[in-house]
Amino acid sequence: MLNFELKNPTKILFGKGEISKISKEIPQDAKILMIYGGGSIKNNGVYDQVKDALKEHNLHEFGGVPANPEYEVLVKALQFIRENKITYLLAVGGGSVIDGVKFLSAAAKYEGEPWDILKRPVRTLEGEALPFATILTLPATGSEMNSGYVISRRETNEKLSSGGPGLFPQFSVLDPEVIRSIPKRQIANGIADAYTHVLEQYMTAPSSADLQERIAESILISLQETAPKVMTENFDYDAAGNFMWCCTMALNGLIQKGVITDWAVHAMGHELTAYYGIDHARTLAVIAPSHYRYNFDTKKEKLAQYAERVWKITDGNTEEKAEAAIRKMEEFFHSLEIQTKLSDYTEDYQKTAERVEKAFTERNWLGLGEHKNLTPQDAYKIVEMSY
Repeated sequence: MLNFELKNPTKILFGKGEISKISKEIPQDAKILMIYGGGSIKNNGVYDQVKDALKEHNLHEFGGVPANPEYEVLVKALQFIRENKITYLLAVGGGSVIDGVKFLSAAAKYEGEPWDILKRPVRTLEGEALPFATILTLPATGSEMNSGYVISRRETNEKLSSGGPGLFPQFSVLDPEVIRSIPKRQIANGIADAYTHVLEQYMTAPSSADLQERIAESILISLQETAPKVMTENFDYDAAGNFMWCCTMALNGLIQKGVITDWAVHAMGHELTAYYGIDHARTLAVIAPSHYRYNFDTKKEKLAQYAERVWKITDGNTEEKAEAAIRKMEEFFHSLEIQTKLSDYTEDYQKTAERVEKAFTERNWLGLGEHKNLTPQDAYKIVEMSY
């Protein structure tokens, strides 16, 4: 097991009706800005619950944060924060809204050009950010219990990430009831996103960190078993709760400690979203199978372990089990009605690999993956395999 440090200060309020407790978590004298997305919270009852809980607080609102939080929109929110001397941010939404609020939290006290926080990137330390909390309405990214975020900038076709120990939410409310009103496409995205988050921290090489390995495998199994229950029209509170908690546990920092991690799939997937606007989770499903096939020789032992422990595949040698594991992964994505080829999403895919190679080279991303040896030329081949 590798050396590691672990500190996660986020308080979780899990369960039905927990939104009512937020008035006790936010200082009475705070000047709050509630930030949300397209307005679905006004249809599912969450907006009214928040307003009622904070009726004795000084509360302002900023809506319209889009999926893949857009820099130009966030800059307008940043201006509002500064002009109105906001002291506390409340993200009410999914990962896009929460990521946007993390950026705003970091930028509020930053004296330079806001985009530099991502372009450099700038690591935000404790005490350097505006305090914030989250009310999760769309499980997927795990952003409600970690300190990382990703922001898009349409004018430059960039999607960049940053973070730091000063960007953990002070608290997050996780109420499974919100899943009642989520469209099935978005639920499928959430499952695929969380599943791939686990793979990025797990699908490397066999490790001596047995507990982390077993927890990762348990999250994968739980997502596989929960998926058909939350994809049906009948609401199942227990299944919704398991789905929500799996998404949080997939990326709250626990399973990546003491092990090597990959994240090359995300690096390539982010480019597809930036170029074509494809849902983030679906770009991961496009890239992941090709990534594992391209790096088969270095990952086959872990793929075989995944086959045995997660899919109960015991027949065959290491290579045969590893190949079967990739097929089962693809079948799982397909069961969610998520396609795994770029050509299923756009007709303008022929030069995508070239664009990715060029972008990685220009950013000096010359060594990705768990061994930091996946080059822009390797990325070209993986993306090309994903057509």
